[in-house]
Amino acid sequence: MLFNTLDFAIFVPIVFLLYWYVFNRNLRLQNLFVVVASYVFYGWWDWKFLILITITSLCSWGSGLWITHARNKIQNETKLRQWSVAITAGNIVLNLLILCFFKYYNFFIQNFADAFSLLGKNMSIHSLKIILPVGISFYTFQALSYTIDVYRKKVEPAKDAVAFFAYIAFFPLLVAGPIERATSLLHQFNFRRVFDYEKSVDGLRQILWGLFKKVVIADNCANIANTIFSNSADLSGSTLVLGVLFFAFQIYGDFSGYSDIAIGTARLFGINAMRNFAFPYFSRDIAEFWRRWHISLTTWFRDYLYIPLGGSRCSTIKKVRNTFIIFLVSGFWHGANWTFIAWGALHAVFFLPLLLTNNNRKNLETVAKGRIIPSIKEFIQMTTTFVLVGFAWIFFRADNITHAWSYLGQIFSSSLFTVPCFGSANDLLTTLMLGLFMIVEWIGRENQYALEKIGLEWKSPTRYMMYYAIIVAIIWFSGQEQQFIYFQF
Repeated sequence: MLFNTLDFAIFVPIVFLLYWYVFNRNLRLQNLFVVVASYVFYGWWDWKFLILITITSLCSWGSGLWITHARNKIQNETKLRQWSVAITAGNIVLNLLILCFFKYYNFFIQNFADAFSLLGKNMSIHSLKIILPVGISFYTFQALSYTIDVYRKKVEPAKDAVAFFAYIAFFPLLVAGPIERATSLLHQFNFRRVFDYEKSVDGLRQILWGLFKKVVIADNCANIANTIFSNSADLSGSTLVLGVLFFAFQIYGDFSGYSDIAIGTARLFGINAMRNFAFPYFSRDIAEFWRRWHISLTTWFRDYLYIPLGGSRCSTIKKVRNTFIIFLVSGFWHGANWTFIAWGALHAVFFLPLLLTNNNRKNLETVAKGRIIPSIKEFIQMTTTFVLVGFAWIFFRADNITHAWSYLGQIFSSSLFTVPCFGSANDLLTTLMLGLFMIVEWIGRENQYALEKIGLEWKSPTRYMMYYAIIVAIIWFSGQEQQFIYFQF
């Protein structure tokens, strides 16, 4: 069930009314309803996917109880630690094996065969027609964080299975995050939620902005970007630059739009979800970009991989090693393709100079905070960072490494200085909407999302005219339903 469909528009009001007016008197019953509604939402694609998420939930919940049981029964500290490590490692390995099988089996088997072919030995391989379960990377990482935090004693093991299943399967966040931690989300299912009108209105406003990002910005940028990337061999370098530009805003509008809809929908049900994007294209360096892009995944890798490896408090060689590990793993998390690994490696290269010169935490405040326009220095920094990010997006979007290199080769040719093949009425309208979108994003950059406070002090007729204009734009530009990019991850 896609967020930008009529199905979802019917589903949410029904669940909302039942949640608040039928099941709200009993917390456990309300949580059970969340689980049922979430399973209906997830099973809408394919009911067989429910088997995997149930296994993940059962094993992760059970591992927490098992660790608790061991702590109560085993007095010997060394033996207790061994049991805790074994239980935790067992659950982590099981979940990662499930994830790797569905996401990476064909990738590994193909590359294994290719490696032997380089030695002159041809191998017959048997690839499988594996359907990647939607959102498996997201809910698996959510489950893993719980298991690790229980082991670290950062969170108490969940005794209530219903609350835990609701934590893993909560439908607004299930398919593409944000990737929540048990420390921030699980406990919210242990206490009675009270309907908050102001919070719900704010949630609807964030949903509206998320739909605008997806339907008006991302989907229309996708039409242009897909056409250019699919025909890159026949187009000029200047046109290919436009392809990168439109893809950059496609993936931002698509994923941050999803996050806005997810967070806003969660707020309708009295649940606070973490922020996942903080206007990343206004970043002044790559380090700031990664503090603002896909925050839930970035902080997950920081807390569960980068810091345990030693982080940046170690020797220079280990700093370089840790940086490449976290970015390469982040790239590989996105999919079974060498293009994603190359994308991660590029960002590691971009990030290293900042880390090695201790400038990776230089830009912590919002750019041009309290000012209408940035300084010349800030503008140059933002432009440079955007160019670096766009360069890496070529590898992310390309079909394979060969396609990425040919795309770059075409850009850095004499045709770069020609007039781009651009100018249809739809392309110009999309560019206009993109310009308006970035103005609104800039105005609202100091808030949680762009539309959070814009218009709140206006008179009601003017404010509602703005909302109606956004709704009209969404309806006007809506057409063929396009899947969210991050569903494939």
